[in-house]
Amino acid sequence: MTGNNPISFAVSVIIPLLNEAGNVLPLIDEIAAALKAYPLVGENFEIVCVDDGSTDATADEVQQARRKHPQVRLIRHARRLGMSAAIRNGVRRARSAWVMTIDGDRQNDPADAPRLLDLAWARGRDRKLLVAGIRVNRQDTFGKRLASRFANRIRKACLNDNCPDTGCSLKVFPRDSYLELPFFNGLHRFMPALLKLYGHGTVFTPVNDRLRQVGVSKSDFIGRAVKGLFDLLGVMWIMRRTPAPERGEEV
Repeated sequence: MTGNNPISFAVSVIIPLLNEAGNVLPLIDEIAAALKAYPLVGENFEIVCVDDGSTDATADEVQQARRKHPQVRLIRHARRLGMSAAIRNGVRRARSAWVMTIDGDRQNDPADAPRLLDLAWARGRDRKLLVAGIRVNRQDTFGKRLASRFANRIRKACLNDNCPDTGCSLKVFPRDSYLELPFFNGLHRFMPALLKLYGHGTVFTPVNDRLRQVGVSKSDFIGRAVKGLFDLLGVMWIMRRTPAPERGEEV
C-alpha cells in the first residue's frame, strides 16, 4: 500500500477544515452514527480531520471529539495550504484501502455515506472506482449555483468526464488510486477526469445538500474561476500527454 500505511479500517473519512468551529463536533457525531449503523463498517472506521491553518477553535473542537470518538485523528497545518493539500495529506495518512471525503461545513449529509459505499463495494473492494455525489436541491446562493453550473458545463465539454457536479466533496475512492494521480492545487475538482484517464470507472449519484448553519463560505468566486481556467488547461495538457494505462505483467 502506498506510503506503507497498514490497512486497519474499512474506510477512512477525510475532513478538510478551515475555521469550522461550531460545525466540527456535530459533523463528527453524524459521521460516526451513520457508519456505526452501516453493517459493512460498524466500528471499523477512522475520521481524519485536517485543520488547514484555522485561526478559530476548530482544532480544539476536534480534540473534544476525540474524547468521545476514539476513531478521530487530527492533522494540523501551520498555515493555510488549500483544500487539495489538506485532502492529500489526509489521504496519505489514511489507514484504509478506501477513502471518503466530506466537507467540514456540514452541507454534505453523512446519511448518504452508506449508499456511496454500497455503490463502491457492490462488485468487490478490489475495483478501481470513484463514486461521487451530485448535489440536489442546492442550498447555496443563486450566484454560487450559477457559477458552479457554468464551470461544470465548460469542464465537461473540455474533459468529457460526464460529471455534472465535480464540486461536491462527498466522494469515495481507493486510496492508492488517488495517490497515483499528479498532484496540484485544485486536484479535488478534477478527480473524475483524471481517474477515468487512469483507467478507473466512475459512478455519480444524487446526494442531499444542506444549508450552512454556522460560519461562512471560504469560496472566492472570481479567484477560483481564474485559477480554475489555468487548472483546466493544465489538466487538458496532462490528458493529451498521458499514455493509455498499462501496468504490464510480471514474468
